[in-house]
Amino acid sequence: MCGIVGYVGEREASPLLMEGLKRLEYRGYDSAGVAVENGAGLQIRKKAGKLDGLTRLLQDRPVEGTMGIAHTRWATHGAPTTDNAHPHHDCTGTIALVHNGIIENEDVLRTKLQELGHEFESETDTEVLVHLIEEAYEDNLEHAVAAALTQVEGTYALVVVSERDPGKIVAVRQGAPLLVGVPDGDRDERFVASDVAAILGHTRKVIYLEDGELAILDREGYETLEMSGWGNGGAPQPIEKEISHVTWDLEQIERGGFDHFMLKEICEQPDTIRDAMRGRLLEEEGTARLGGLNEIWDDLKDADRMVITACGTSWHAALIGEYMLEEHARMPVEVEYASEFRYRSPVVDEDTAVIAISQSGETADTLAAMREAKRRGATAIGIVNVVGSTIARETDGGVYTHSGPEIGVASTKAFTGQLTVLALITLKLARERGMSILEGREVVSALQELPAQVQRVLDAEREDSSLDEIVEAYSEQPNFLYLGRGYNFPIALEGALKLKEISYLHAEGYPAAEMKHGPIALIEEGMPAVFVAPTDSVYQKIVSNIQEVKARGGRVVAITTEDSQTPPAEVDHIIRVPRTLEMLQPILTVVPLQLMAYRIAVRRGCDVDQPRNLAKSVTVE
Repeated sequence: MCGIVGYVGEREASPLLMEGLKRLEYRGYDSAGVAVENGAGLQIRKKAGKLDGLTRLLQDRPVEGTMGIAHTRWATHGAPTTDNAHPHHDCTGTIALVHNGIIENEDVLRTKLQELGHEFESETDTEVLVHLIEEAYEDNLEHAVAAALTQVEGTYALVVVSERDPGKIVAVRQGAPLLVGVPDGDRDERFVASDVAAILGHTRKVIYLEDGELAILDREGYETLEMSGWGNGGAPQPIEKEISHVTWDLEQIERGGFDHFMLKEICEQPDTIRDAMRGRLLEEEGTARLGGLNEIWDDLKDADRMVITACGTSWHAALIGEYMLEEHARMPVEVEYASEFRYRSPVVDEDTAVIAISQSGETADTLAAMREAKRRGATAIGIVNVVGSTIARETDGGVYTHSGPEIGVASTKAFTGQLTVLALITLKLARERGMSILEGREVVSALQELPAQVQRVLDAEREDSSLDEIVEAYSEQPNFLYLGRGYNFPIALEGALKLKEISYLHAEGYPAAEMKHGPIALIEEGMPAVFVAPTDSVYQKIVSNIQEVKARGGRVVAITTEDSQTPPAEVDHIIRVPRTLEMLQPILTVVPLQLMAYRIAVRRGCDVDQPRNLAKSVTVE
């Protein structure tokens, strides 16, 4: 997502900061800025758009100094504008900071600061931090930063400079990555960054900050402190940090050490699922808090019916949302291909709620379908990943997935983010339409466990040879069937789509019971059939479908749960995942299918991240 780089030393800071930002472009961003301190004051330059715009601005209005901070922003709070770009400064213009993360109590803090006379220039949650630091400033920068953060709820990688305390950078981590680069030669200089890619051209010696740690940097050295004592009468405690030596090259580190962005994004899902839920679960009440739906909540809750419209992978998420909402919220739901919805005469009126799902928020067909629904009087809701996108701007309300930029064309973490958000909407609606508080608490508990369960699936893939055997056996097979029932029928569709998208093998997804109504004619000796078969309410039925395939010479790959009793004789390969509530099980069963598609595509030598003929954001109809 956002990128941070800072420098203090003997060289001009601005070129080094811009070089670092350039190396963080792969993360995705919509604005950028720098702040440089030269002993005579802070100079801030920032610009919405790509780095070329900031480069031109710095050519026209250069900044000089040997200490500075810089940032590439991927919008969360507030649209991608120059005013919302980082760095942000305080009322006096003497303190500047950059921030990755989300401040969950931003509204309360902003109101309090405004009552104290502080004036805000942006819509961001980040700006409250610099005003808190201004309010707390007494003797030095690190004490002001630490005091301010005692009031903050949320996650942050925070880097701060001030002309009141010249030549010093203060960096703090809580829930977002941050590291310090120390000299690898004879120069007196220090770096700070959110990603080692930003500084790898200058040093391979880094210190990784942990949550609750604060670093103070100047050109002579650095100090790391434990923050837990601050605000409770205790003194900060110095920490001895181990210096790590980075061995990766720049190309690898831009993918976080992964061979492909797609694999990186698959492995990020424990974090992105957690981010989709962050600050939204109300454990005691057994429900969810969704601020983006507050103004239209009554229209959504009281709607006679709901239509969910989407394309591709997002359409598969919509199908699972249909199951969730109908079972638990007792809301009549229809799922529509966006590309078809607008070209007929849909029965949509003011008593209909329409949810448009799109990773990019710019999908042309989905945008057109949403506009048609609004034209007919429906309440329009968006589930998107990109803040400030067209769908986000034009819907009546919505929920961001906060999955971060997804670089791989074949969607993975955005899909599970969409499922997580749909589960949150279902939970909130269900609680207000009859679900008991005990049932609600059960759903909250299961949601909280999901990130660790996804991590278990990822860890098992590294330790188990099952996937290796599947790739070895089937990477040259021309046809696959993917079969599932209930909540996992859409996962069969998604698994087949993933294989098609990146390996160029033909695959079809079906409801398992529909196989005998035609597709069973395709089964021949050795043909792979992938069954998504967790131990759920239709488990015994899908076991019968497995036997039908085996009786005709097909080979079976079963994605099932750890507690299943599927006889090994009935399947050729088993991959097990943890068990959870039926409505959440697809978030776990899809992960092995993502990995399977990825591994087969790699085996076949395909371009995993940029498969032929596909684009990340489909902005044409």
